[in-house]
Amino acid sequence: MSDASVSALNAIKSQVPATTTVIAVTKTVDASNIQPVINAGHRDFGENRVQEAAAKWPALRRPDTRLHLIGPLQSNKAAEAVALFDVIHTLDRPKLAHVLAEEMAKQSRRLPCFVQVNTGLEPQKAGIAPQDADAFIAQCRSEWNLPVVGLMCIPPVNEEPSPHFAFLREIARRNGLDQLSMGMSGDYAVAVLFGATHVRVGSAIFGVRT
Repeated sequence: MSDASVSALNAIKSQVPATTTVIAVTKTVDASNIQPVINAGHRDFGENRVQEAAAKWPALRRPDTRLHLIGPLQSNKAAEAVALFDVIHTLDRPKLAHVLAEEMAKQSRRLPCFVQVNTGLEPQKAGIAPQDADAFIAQCRSEWNLPVVGLMCIPPVNEEPSPHFAFLREIARRNGLDQLSMGMSGDYAVAVLFGATHVRVGSAIFGVRT
Protein backbone atom coordinates (compact mmCIF):
# COMPACT_ATOMS: atom_id res chain seq x y z
CA MET A 1 0.00 0.00 0.00
CA SER A 2 2.72 2.49 0.96
CA ASP A 3 4.80 2.00 -2.22
CA ALA A 4 1.62 2.17 -4.28
CA SER A 5 0.65 5.44 -2.58
CA VAL A 6 4.01 7.03 -3.37
CA SER A 7 3.77 5.87 -6.99
CA ALA A 8 0.20 7.17 -7.30
CA LEU A 9 1.15 10.54 -5.83
CA ASN A 10 4.11 10.88 -8.19
CA ALA A 11 1.88 10.04 -11.15
CA ILE A 12 -0.59 12.75 -10.13
CA LYS A 13 2.18 15.30 -9.67
CA SER A 14 3.43 14.52 -13.18
CA GLN A 15 -0.02 15.34 -14.57
CA VAL A 16 -0.45 18.78 -13.01
CA PRO A 17 1.60 21.99 -13.34
CA ALA A 18 4.48 22.42 -10.92
CA THR A 19 2.64 25.49 -9.60
CA THR A 20 -0.33 23.38 -8.49
CA THR A 21 -0.17 22.17 -4.89
CA VAL A 22 -1.28 18.56 -4.53
CA ILE A 23 -2.80 18.14 -1.08
CA ALA A 24 -2.63 14.47 -0.09
CA VAL A 25 -5.85 13.91 1.86
CA THR A 26 -5.16 11.60 4.79
CA LYS A 27 -8.64 11.40 6.28
CA THR A 28 -9.02 7.91 7.85
CA VAL A 29 -5.51 6.95 6.64
CA ASP A 30 -3.29 5.32 9.27
CA ALA A 31 -0.02 6.97 10.21
CA SER A 32 1.86 3.90 8.94
CA ASN A 33 0.51 4.54 5.45
CA ILE A 34 1.21 8.28 5.58
CA GLN A 35 4.83 7.97 6.70
CA PRO A 36 6.18 6.59 3.38
CA VAL A 37 4.65 9.55 1.53
CA ILE A 38 6.35 11.93 3.96
CA ASN A 39 9.61 10.03 3.56
CA ALA A 40 9.29 10.43 -0.22
CA GLY A 41 9.40 14.20 0.24
CA HIS A 42 5.74 15.24 0.09
CA ARG A 43 4.81 18.05 2.46
CA ASP A 44 1.18 19.14 1.85
CA PHE A 45 -1.49 17.06 3.60
CA GLY A 46 -5.20 17.55 4.23
CA GLU A 47 -7.46 16.45 7.06
CA ASN A 48 -11.23 16.80 7.44
CA ARG A 49 -11.52 16.67 11.21
CA VAL A 50 -9.60 18.54 13.89
CA GLN A 51 -9.85 15.65 16.34
CA GLU A 52 -8.43 13.07 13.93
CA ALA A 53 -5.61 15.38 12.87
CA ALA A 54 -4.71 16.12 16.50
CA ALA A 55 -4.46 12.40 17.22
CA LYS A 56 -1.94 11.53 14.52
CA TRP A 57 -0.14 14.57 13.10
CA PRO A 58 1.95 15.86 16.03
CA ALA A 59 4.05 12.69 15.80
CA LEU A 60 4.16 12.71 11.99
CA ARG A 61 4.81 16.29 10.99
CA ARG A 62 8.17 17.74 10.07
CA PRO A 63 9.17 21.41 10.32
CA ASP A 64 8.23 22.02 6.68
CA THR A 65 4.94 20.06 6.71
CA ARG A 66 1.89 22.09 5.68
CA LEU A 67 -1.31 20.72 7.17
CA HIS A 68 -4.51 21.88 5.45
CA LEU A 69 -7.94 21.77 7.10
CA ILE A 70 -10.33 20.84 4.29
CA GLY A 71 -13.40 19.77 6.28
CA PRO A 72 -16.08 21.83 8.03
CA LEU A 73 -14.85 23.65 11.12
CA GLN A 74 -16.99 24.11 14.21
CA SER A 75 -16.46 27.42 15.98
CA ASN A 76 -15.67 25.64 19.26
CA LYS A 77 -12.75 23.87 17.54
CA ALA A 78 -11.23 27.07 16.15
CA ALA A 79 -8.56 27.44 18.83
CA GLU A 80 -7.33 23.89 18.29
CA ALA A 81 -7.46 24.32 14.51
CA VAL A 82 -5.37 27.49 14.57
CA ALA A 83 -2.77 25.77 16.74
CA LEU A 84 -2.62 22.61 14.63
CA PHE A 85 -3.16 23.57 10.98
CA ASP A 86 -1.25 25.79 8.57
CA VAL A 87 -4.03 26.59 6.08
CA ILE A 88 -7.83 26.75 6.48
CA HIS A 89 -9.86 25.88 3.35
CA THR A 90 -13.34 26.01 4.88
CA LEU A 91 -14.06 29.54 6.07
CA ASP A 92 -17.78 29.82 5.37
CA ARG A 93 -19.69 32.01 7.84
CA PRO A 94 -19.37 35.21 9.89
CA LYS A 95 -19.33 33.53 13.31
CA LEU A 96 -16.41 31.33 12.29
CA ALA A 97 -14.57 34.29 10.75
CA HIS A 98 -14.91 36.25 13.99
CA VAL A 99 -13.67 33.37 16.15
CA LEU A 100 -10.77 32.56 13.81
CA ALA A 101 -9.67 36.20 13.84
CA GLU A 102 -9.68 36.23 17.63
CA GLU A 103 -7.72 32.97 17.86
CA MET A 104 -5.15 34.02 15.27
CA ALA A 105 -4.51 37.22 17.21
CA LYS A 106 -4.36 35.34 20.51
CA GLN A 107 -1.93 32.72 19.19
CA SER A 108 0.04 35.11 16.95
CA ARG A 109 -0.56 32.80 13.98
CA ARG A 110 -2.00 34.18 10.75
CA LEU A 111 -3.18 31.21 8.71
CA PRO A 112 -4.00 31.67 5.02
CA CYS A 113 -7.75 31.15 4.56
CA PHE A 114 -9.86 30.00 1.64
CA VAL A 115 -13.53 30.98 1.63
CA GLN A 116 -15.66 27.93 0.85
CA VAL A 117 -18.42 28.69 -1.65
CA ASN A 118 -21.42 26.35 -1.97
CA THR A 119 -21.58 26.68 -5.77
CA GLY A 120 -24.40 24.13 -6.04
CA LEU A 121 -26.48 25.66 -3.24
CA GLU A 122 -26.75 22.22 -1.66
CA PRO A 123 -28.55 22.45 1.70
CA GLN A 124 -26.53 19.60 3.22
CA LYS A 125 -23.18 21.11 2.27
CA ALA A 126 -21.11 23.79 4.00
CA GLY A 127 -20.11 26.95 2.21
CA ILE A 128 -21.26 30.53 1.76
CA ALA A 129 -23.98 31.02 -0.85
CA PRO A 130 -22.55 32.40 -4.13
CA GLN A 131 -24.72 35.51 -3.97
CA ASP A 132 -23.28 36.31 -0.52
CA ALA A 133 -19.64 35.57 -1.37
CA ASP A 134 -18.52 39.08 -2.40
CA ALA A 135 -19.90 40.72 0.74
CA PHE A 136 -18.51 37.99 2.99
CA ILE A 137 -15.03 38.21 1.45
CA ALA A 138 -15.07 42.00 1.92
CA GLN A 139 -16.20 41.61 5.53
CA CYS A 140 -13.46 39.04 6.25
CA ARG A 141 -10.90 41.52 5.00
CA SER A 142 -12.21 44.76 6.47
CA GLU A 143 -13.89 43.75 9.72
CA TRP A 144 -11.78 40.78 10.80
CA ASN A 145 -8.53 41.41 8.90
CA LEU A 146 -8.33 37.75 7.94
CA PRO A 147 -5.70 36.64 5.40
CA VAL A 148 -8.14 35.45 2.71
CA VAL A 149 -6.00 34.11 -0.14
CA GLY A 150 -8.51 32.24 -2.29
CA LEU A 151 -11.73 30.28 -2.68
CA MET A 152 -12.70 26.63 -2.31
CA CYS A 153 -15.60 24.57 -3.63
CA ILE A 154 -16.89 21.00 -3.79
CA PRO A 155 -19.19 20.57 -6.82
CA PRO A 156 -22.34 18.43 -6.46
CA VAL A 157 -21.51 14.75 -6.90
CA ASN A 158 -23.91 14.13 -9.77
CA GLU A 159 -23.15 17.25 -11.79
CA GLU A 160 -20.50 18.12 -14.34
CA PRO A 161 -17.84 19.97 -12.31
CA SER A 162 -16.65 22.34 -15.04
CA PRO A 163 -19.37 24.99 -14.60
CA HIS A 164 -18.75 25.03 -10.86
CA PHE A 165 -15.02 25.48 -11.33
CA ALA A 166 -15.61 28.26 -13.85
CA PHE A 167 -18.09 29.92 -11.49
CA LEU A 168 -15.62 29.82 -8.59
CA ARG A 169 -12.88 31.23 -10.81
CA GLU A 170 -15.10 34.17 -11.76
CA ILE A 171 -15.94 34.97 -8.12
CA ALA A 172 -12.23 34.84 -7.29
CA ARG A 173 -11.32 37.07 -10.23
CA ARG A 174 -13.70 39.87 -9.32
CA ASN A 175 -12.46 39.79 -5.72
CA GLY A 176 -8.79 39.90 -6.65
CA LEU A 177 -8.05 36.38 -5.39
CA ASP A 178 -5.62 34.19 -7.30
CA GLN A 179 -5.76 30.89 -5.40
CA LEU A 180 -8.39 28.22 -6.07
CA SER A 181 -8.79 25.08 -3.97
CA MET A 182 -10.86 22.81 -6.19
CA GLY A 183 -10.70 19.34 -7.63
CA MET A 184 -10.53 15.96 -5.90
CA SER A 185 -9.61 12.42 -6.91
CA GLY A 186 -12.24 12.16 -9.65
CA ASP A 187 -11.94 15.61 -11.19
CA TYR A 188 -8.59 17.20 -10.30
CA ALA A 189 -7.46 17.17 -13.95
CA VAL A 190 -10.54 19.16 -14.94
CA ALA A 191 -10.01 21.57 -12.03
CA VAL A 192 -6.48 22.28 -13.20
CA LEU A 193 -7.83 23.31 -16.61
CA PHE A 194 -9.93 25.93 -14.82
CA GLY A 195 -7.02 27.30 -12.81
CA ALA A 196 -6.89 25.22 -9.64
CA THR A 197 -3.85 26.14 -7.56
CA HIS A 198 -4.63 23.46 -4.95
CA VAL A 199 -6.16 20.01 -5.60
CA ARG A 200 -7.29 17.80 -2.73
CA VAL A 201 -6.61 14.16 -3.58
CA GLY A 202 -7.19 11.24 -1.21
CA SER A 203 -8.50 7.96 -2.62
CA ALA A 204 -6.49 8.29 -5.85
CA ILE A 205 -3.36 8.22 -3.68
CA PHE A 206 -4.22 6.05 -0.67
CA GLY A 207 -6.97 3.86 -2.11
CA VAL A 208 -10.69 3.74 -1.42
CA ARG A 209 -11.50 4.53 2.21
CA THR A 210 -12.92 1.72 4.34
